[in-house]
Amino acid sequence: MSTPAILILDVGKTNKKIILFNECYDLIHEEDTQLPEVKDDDGFPCENVEALTTWVIDSVQRICATSRYSIRAINFTSYGASFVHLGTDLKPVTPLYNYLKPFPRYLHDQFYLAYGGESSFAIETSSPVLGNLNSGLQLFRLKYDKPELFKQIRYSLHLPQYLSFLICGKLNTDITSVGCHTCLWDFKNRQYHSWVQQEKISGLFSDIHPSDEPAGEYNNSVSKIPVGIGLHDSSAALIPYLASFHEPFILISTGTWCISLNPFNHLPLTKEELDQDCLCYLTYQGKPVKASRLFAGNTHEQQTRRLSDYFKTAISHYVDVKCDTQLLNRLKSENTAGAFEDRDLSSFQNYHEAYHQLMVDIVRQQVQSTNLVMKGPSVHRIFIDGGFSKNSIYMHLLSGAFPGIEVIAASVPQATSLGAALSIHKYWNREKSLSLKF
Repeated sequence: MSTPAILILDVGKTNKKIILFNECYDLIHEEDTQLPEVKDDDGFPCENVEALTTWVIDSVQRICATSRYSIRAINFTSYGASFVHLGTDLKPVTPLYNYLKPFPRYLHDQFYLAYGGESSFAIETSSPVLGNLNSGLQLFRLKYDKPELFKQIRYSLHLPQYLSFLICGKLNTDITSVGCHTCLWDFKNRQYHSWVQQEKISGLFSDIHPSDEPAGEYNNSVSKIPVGIGLHDSSAALIPYLASFHEPFILISTGTWCISLNPFNHLPLTKEELDQDCLCYLTYQGKPVKASRLFAGNTHEQQTRRLSDYFKTAISHYVDVKCDTQLLNRLKSENTAGAFEDRDLSSFQNYHEAYHQLMVDIVRQQVQSTNLVMKGPSVHRIFIDGGFSKNSIYMHLLSGAFPGIEVIAASVPQATSLGAALSIHKYWNREKSLSLKF
């Protein structure tokens, strides 16, 4: 007998995942793949939108055709700050530009001069000045840098909604994608910012569709399957915690970016917070979430490669390093705060010592970043989700930095995918009450 399940496609910049949950939200199937990058029309590395399109369609067809599972719904989650631009034939007309691509200085100056300056505009849109990471500016860039290409665009879909479109054929906009440092959303007035109309970009966006309702259906040979609209990954990761905990908490979602999310801090963003890379996300219910970001996962990846090269070890050697509390105490007392990339590796006796210093430096930065969103009601718990939740040194240091607050390594498998599943719970799941395992 086939198992009722929801299918989630979780598209990260590095890993693309196929995830299945049963009606108790147990993870019952998982696949992981990587797709090689290509280069865009300027020679900068980017996602291969053709390969991604093929993988999404083939994966859905294959999983829905298996007799082992009865797929009751499909949803998507992916990284943000990325558009797929479609022509009148509903095919991509541009590369899927990389949000890490440098933004031209002359266009930066042109934009902020026209729309009130960096500080006031950033406050209005809850978006730090981030160049291509402000996905709305990608459209501004195309309009003025590649006008002939811009004229070919009929619809612009954020990546999660493009994935949904591939399966249900419906063009929609989702508030979690619009509300993540895009420079598109006026948080005070709860609508698109006025510049979107003035630049005649609003016509490229489909209507905003409720994130907790199906966007359409997928027709297979057996039944019509509800298809979700797709969610921005940071907003999706918060959903399981909001569903389970009502006392104030912070979620640190760790990956390439370590994002501290406080859904109980409703204070307006200040200039000082924006200058330190704070922003607001929107939940799938359209509520603002104060957040701070740290590029700590990327730092860890780059510096463990550096350690591997210097000490002649495997890149993954850090996995075998056990937490040495005496060494941590010595390093914290002997070495002043600083960026690990600026440290001389010859000053360390061995890999073990150097890696402990790396984690001391990362967690010092993490504490500063998390403290930025700590205002508001007293926080009782800090949940750590993602890769660093399995790092004993990270967890020990963070627990020591927040005395009186419970620092918990969340055991929720695939929280981002789980959030995407929970967002459309009532449309596929016969279980009325939720009992998630943390």
